[in-house]
Amino acid sequence: MTFNERFRQLYEDLASIDINDLALVYHQDIKFVDPVTRHQGLSAVKKYFANLLESVDTCQFTIHALQESDSTEGYSYSHTVEWTMTLQLKNKPDIISVDGVSLLKVRDEKIHYHRDYYDLGEMVYEHVPLLRHLIGFIKKKLDS
Repeated sequence: MTFNERFRQLYEDLASIDINDLALVYHQDIKFVDPVTRHQGLSAVKKYFANLLESVDTCQFTIHALQESDSTEGYSYSHTVEWTMTLQLKNKPDIISVDGVSLLKVRDEKIHYHRDYYDLGEMVYEHVPLLRHLIGFIKKKLDS
């Protein structure tokens, strides 16, 4: 199975994975960065994912594009991933959908660096009742 196939399979239904499956795509010295936090090393990434997955009923990624960069063109990232994450938190009826992009550095079929970009407001803040109204008000003001 290729790296791209393993990556897609892992994220297809993230909530149902065995945390040890992360070692199939992530290097022991992985650096993982997202809008919330940073983690260094596979054990830290496993702990982060385990904590995240304890709070969700479902977490699925639709990968729209997984593009490998031509290393001769001088890209600092080897892969760019465009995705939509759909998740449902435990004991919450709402389904959260967030679009994002991941930049990856892959060597020897393992990810050494993973950075996610997504709208944290869309994922978190807009689902907190008081903040949802405040963010809606701010967006409306900025749009006028």
